[in-house]
Amino acid sequence: MPFTLLYYVLGVVLYIVALPLLVILSFKYKYKESIPARFFLFKNPRFKTFNTIWFHVCSLGEARALKPILKELNQKVCITTITHTGQVEAKKYDAEVRYLPYENFLPFWIRKQKLLVVLEAEFWYLLFVVAFNKGAKIILLNGRISDKSVKSYLQFAWFYKKMLSRVEIIYAQSEVDKNRFLALGAKNIEVIGNIKLAGEISHTKEFIKPKCEVIVAGSTHPTEEENVLKAFIEYKKTNDAKLIIVPRHPERFEEVYKLIQQYAEKNSLTAQKFSEQDNFDSDIILVDKMGELNNIYAISDIAILGGAFKEDVGGHNPLEPAHFGCKIITGKHFFHQKELFKYVHHVQYVESEEILHALEMVKELPSSRVDEKIDLQKVIEKIKEIQNNGN
Repeated sequence: MPFTLLYYVLGVVLYIVALPLLVILSFKYKYKESIPARFFLFKNPRFKTFNTIWFHVCSLGEARALKPILKELNQKVCITTITHTGQVEAKKYDAEVRYLPYENFLPFWIRKQKLLVVLEAEFWYLLFVVAFNKGAKIILLNGRISDKSVKSYLQFAWFYKKMLSRVEIIYAQSEVDKNRFLALGAKNIEVIGNIKLAGEISHTKEFIKPKCEVIVAGSTHPTEEENVLKAFIEYKKTNDAKLIIVPRHPERFEEVYKLIQQYAEKNSLTAQKFSEQDNFDSDIILVDKMGELNNIYAISDIAILGGAFKEDVGGHNPLEPAHFGCKIITGKHFFHQKELFKYVHHVQYVESEEILHALEMVKELPSSRVDEKIDLQKVIEKIKEIQNNGN
């Protein structure tokens, strides 16, 4: 109790210090919904539903990973997210959806629930403590501790031990993650693999594939588009190909399109926005609409998967391009997706300056594929057991 009180007071001080920055950031497109909701509770009331199952996820990938679980449970649940993209995905389910407020609001915001299921590495101390004190059992699902962050976790092992002591069971992604949780003092850990392997991957539209090689740069981040464009320009000199770029964040659409136009004009190529011409007639196409990436993967030969050419992102999910048989090229900084990449075969891992060489090597390599699946049944049975015991 004394530690929790001290933690709360420090949180209040941090909130006051950060207030001017939060106000400024709330005007940025990326945060215009999430920051007011999380830090000022704007249009973010408490759940109406109580004594049910509450899932907390960070962003799009984790929200999407809930689909097979929610399908089996077949009931209305509560979901909180951190990001706007996660929020959009979560609203596709039969669920009450909210942003997770800043920790210091949680003692007043959280309602009693039977079960809280937290995905991956969403370690918010007051989330665990308050939910537990209000009677919720807690499951950590798809638990992971990345190579990049393990050292800092271990430095504060005493803190994470306090937090994880409230957890009923941890379903870890791998034996490595299990051992890291054990080193933090956690107990009752089972390895089930990455639950994203259980997700259903599909596309919603049937686009007509252009009669040439189609390269998609998917989920790209700043600097990655330019590196891909440089490689593509050289590659196209000797190959009949089109490049489709799908940035990870929609607020960057205009910025990326200006970059595309610069490269297209310099090299006598054509460029277009997908929102303005619903086709793939140009040499370089910016997909500036959300929810189209799987539809693009379905007509692509090569996928250059973003988020791993930069050191600070950690990569993106390779299962989707692999599902559609794309030949995958990605960077070497995929630490957040390390477990998933173990299951994907025939991927080229390269530095930014090696993208051109990887494109030239593609013809000699088979398509990427995923062989493994995981069984979520024990997770679903555990959720149902806790729910029934709470009746």
